[in-house]
Amino acid sequence: MTDLVVEARTLVSPGKGLLAADESTQTADVKRLAAYGIPTGPEMRRKFRDLFLDAPGIEEYLSGVILYEETLGQAGSDQELFPRSLSERGIAPGIKVDEGTDSFPSSEDELITKGLIGLSERLLAYKKQGARFTKWRAVFRIDGDRLPSAAATHENAKRLATYAKEVQMAGMVPILEPEVLLDGKHSRARARAVIAETMGALFSVLQEQAVDRASIILKTSMALSGSESGRKDTPEEVAEDTVSALMESVPRQIAGVVFLSGGQDPDEATENLAAITKRARQARAPWPLTFSFARALQEEAIRTWGGKDENVEAARAVFLARLRKVAAAVA
Repeated sequence: MTDLVVEARTLVSPGKGLLAADESTQTADVKRLAAYGIPTGPEMRRKFRDLFLDAPGIEEYLSGVILYEETLGQAGSDQELFPRSLSERGIAPGIKVDEGTDSFPSSEDELITKGLIGLSERLLAYKKQGARFTKWRAVFRIDGDRLPSAAATHENAKRLATYAKEVQMAGMVPILEPEVLLDGKHSRARARAVIAETMGALFSVLQEQAVDRASIILKTSMALSGSESGRKDTPEEVAEDTVSALMESVPRQIAGVVFLSGGQDPDEATENLAAITKRARQARAPWPLTFSFARALQEEAIRTWGGKDENVEAARAVFLARLRKVAAAVA
């Protein structure tokens, strides 16, 4: 077994998951700070990261943390760089390596992920800074039977595969995130179909490019009715369609599957994850399943913190309580 396979499997260890703390500078300022009335800027973003990354006890529930480039060079309140502090507690530091999205030239309503130019050089730099795994996100919007288009799906799959190959050559684990967006009026059945279709396209291209499946981790959406559909899915419905889509389209050889929360509130994401875990066991899914949540882990703690130093301890307690619930959902 190669070192990369061991690293990948460690990231999906039983009862542990990933904190996605890889929000861009703009997202951190606008959606994580300003949205809660918290001042923005580099120092407040550092405090925001420190709130979660230096919280005592997180090593019991987290196998890894996906960081943003800025955070790789930041230090916590203990004056230790975040990657080193995490590693010392047995938590693998990871890094988001894509550079966001552009409009897809042949389909203005769709997005294509950029960041392949200069990727190999950036990977070497990130590895020297302590990163042990990476993540690349592609987004797929549903609009009836019109979107996602076959062309955009294929182009995003090609870029995910090229990214994965380069990351493996650099000696790190790639997490591939083909996110089917919650936005829209689509049904849960349509979301299920799109998840299966995008996975099918992705793994076909991965095979063409001879990417080692055993050391990749898939980060996927749950099969949910669109946010504008007016439909509220039960956890059992979400679990049935999500597991079915993955079982028909994801090869057994991959190291594991991690779920994004994708706009769900903390309780909804946790309950759906628990139902998916239960259904996957019933279906004898061949890969470990766990979480890679961002806002669903952070939201309650940010609200409690409010950007004030005197609230850090209380906010961390709220964060640990949510982490405990989410970890229990996959235990």
